[in-house]
Amino acid sequence: MCEVLDVSRGGYYAWRSRPASAREMADAQFAKEIRRIFEESRQTYGYESIWRALQAEGIPCGKHRVRRLMRQEGFVVKQVKRYKRTTKANPDHQPAPNLLQGDFEADQPNAKWCADITYIPTQEGWLFLAVILDLFSRRIMGWAMAARMTKELVCDALRMALRQRQPTGGVCQ
Repeated sequence: MCEVLDVSRGGYYAWRSRPASAREMADAQFAKEIRRIFEESRQTYGYESIWRALQAEGIPCGKHRVRRLMRQEGFVVKQVKRYKRTTKANPDHQPAPNLLQGDFEADQPNAKWCADITYIPTQEGWLFLAVILDLFSRRIMGWAMAARMTKELVCDALRMALRQRQPTGGVCQ
């Protein structure tokens, strides 16, 4: 290996036995401080935030040195996902009456159906899913997906459930 790298054997062994330089020792101490702050932030601080925290503690160092040491130590910042409000309630709209009153047991098929809407994050954006569930069999009777949450989404799921089950009389009367 020494021949390939054009280094003398004596020079290589001298390099291996040489003690750490003052900069390497200082970097090791900074790396400990950086690790402490990084862990205290639950791995959410980037190099600038850690640099500011070190400055606030009275530890002088350069911003780029912190960045270099974080890269050498393999610190990867966890991205914090912000809460995104997806719906805005209209105060003029009255909520539908709660006919089940928390009783989710049914004695026969088509006696009680339950519905819900949820949203699913995808690489293409949000997808909204409406589902109709028969509480007797716990089977999904109808469902619909769309890129927007509209009343048509719910109506499509209800139409699918009605086509599949064709209930006689009213559901949940």
